[in-house]
Amino acid sequence: MTDLLGSRIKALQDSNAAPTLNGIRRGIEKESLRISDQGRLSTRPHPQAIGSALTHPYITTDYSEALLEFITPPSAELTKPLEFLDQLHRFVYSKIGDEILWVNSMPCMIEDDLEVPIAEYGTSNVGKMKHVYRRGLWHRYGRKMQAIAGIHYNFSYPEEFWKLHQRLEDDKQPLQDFISARYFDLLRNFQRYSWLLVYLFGASPAMCSSFLAGRKHQLLERNDKTLLRPFATSLRMSDLGYQNNAQSSLHVSFNNLEEYVRSLTYAIQTSEPEYENIGVQKDGEYQQLNTNILQIENEYYSSIRPKRTAHSGERPTVALKQRGVEYIEIRVMDLNPFDPVGISLEDMRFLDLFATYCLLVGSPKMDMSDLHAAKQNIRQVVYNGRNTSIRLCKGCQQTTFKTWSLEIIDAMTSIAELFDETHGGTNYRDTLQKQKEKVLHPERTPSAQVLEKMELRQQSFYSFAMNQSLAHRDYFRARPLDEVTLKKLNELAANSLTEHKQLESEPQIPFDEYLNRYFAD
Repeated sequence: MTDLLGSRIKALQDSNAAPTLNGIRRGIEKESLRISDQGRLSTRPHPQAIGSALTHPYITTDYSEALLEFITPPSAELTKPLEFLDQLHRFVYSKIGDEILWVNSMPCMIEDDLEVPIAEYGTSNVGKMKHVYRRGLWHRYGRKMQAIAGIHYNFSYPEEFWKLHQRLEDDKQPLQDFISARYFDLLRNFQRYSWLLVYLFGASPAMCSSFLAGRKHQLLERNDKTLLRPFATSLRMSDLGYQNNAQSSLHVSFNNLEEYVRSLTYAIQTSEPEYENIGVQKDGEYQQLNTNILQIENEYYSSIRPKRTAHSGERPTVALKQRGVEYIEIRVMDLNPFDPVGISLEDMRFLDLFATYCLLVGSPKMDMSDLHAAKQNIRQVVYNGRNTSIRLCKGCQQTTFKTWSLEIIDAMTSIAELFDETHGGTNYRDTLQKQKEKVLHPERTPSAQVLEKMELRQQSFYSFAMNQSLAHRDYFRARPLDEVTLKKLNELAANSLTEHKQLESEPQIPFDEYLNRYFAD
């Protein structure tokens, strides 16, 4: 354990910090493809019975019309997000007929890029903007990328913790400035160490060959139309999705809030010749929002984001600049095909510990060489992670994956003790031990279990994923919602449709003018 990490944990323990951690708020955003019983993407529009994708607070679509996104409200109760996620799945399954929710991050049975339907949000300006943004993603990256699914974990410390932590750090700046600065310390360390999460929770070591049809790749192809790498962990986190050079050469600074906002703002205000060739409109139809490196902030792909709840029509960078960081969004998690909702309570506990480790351990500023090393470490673990003797770049040195992983996990022991003091019992320490066992025994990782099941059953990736999807469908359908919960969710769906209709009935300024006003902010 580093001296700084040890002293910070001791200070928190001596100051009875455990009760302040009770107020940690967590939320989950979970994506899942709607598919046919043949494993192909649904061609049906977003089901009216589950509400409007534009205005429903908890059920929407991500990039594709077929890619559902479930959103749980933030909660200080650890189990609440999972319970709510379970209810949303049971509700959706009661409304989608013979369709199935695909349980893997990597899609299947997509022969042609145009088979992926772009999400539709209606005729209002805000709905048009969401759709045109996705058209831009199509032209820039291809549609198949829009069918990749994941789990996002939203996490924030309570104000009581921040006040105590600021006093212990002897920091005199305004509280929100301190909070933002410390979140950016966390963000930088997350970039340094998130390869560990890719190893522990990666569950996409294989995919259907159709996803990469006609493209060069480094994967092995079996005769059952399965692509894989024997020691791969999370092909979702590889470079197989985003293909262009413009974003890969973009370097967004995580050294502080000001630099982060400035570098992102540069990207959303600077035209890119490759996108100028696409054009904004063709034959009167929008192809993308603009020709800039990023159309909007959300296009920047990052394993973690600083977040601030934005007002209606407010850009994310403006919200961050004006009111500081409110929470973080962890974006590295694959869907776990062995868990019905894609993530477990044990996973959440470890994410709590990992985020807190990233907050409390020393966090030097990152230069270009640090960012390059972080990306290379991710790449190594993505393709070869379960060969735990692979070497990673640790500062100016090379170290083995196994050695560094055990060092980080052992350093988290005191953090687990602090969380167990908060919640009672030994759940956090037990979770930490289980993750340590995954490092010592790679066959216990989700990625290894996926390949093991495929091998034991002599299955292709498609057959494995389809079997899991059907099993989870049966699990949800066997547990109908109680009448009170069903009524509540039906009312939410109906209200969202009403709100959508009202929005479209309001006078709309010309779409060109709407975009000009949005980007002029």
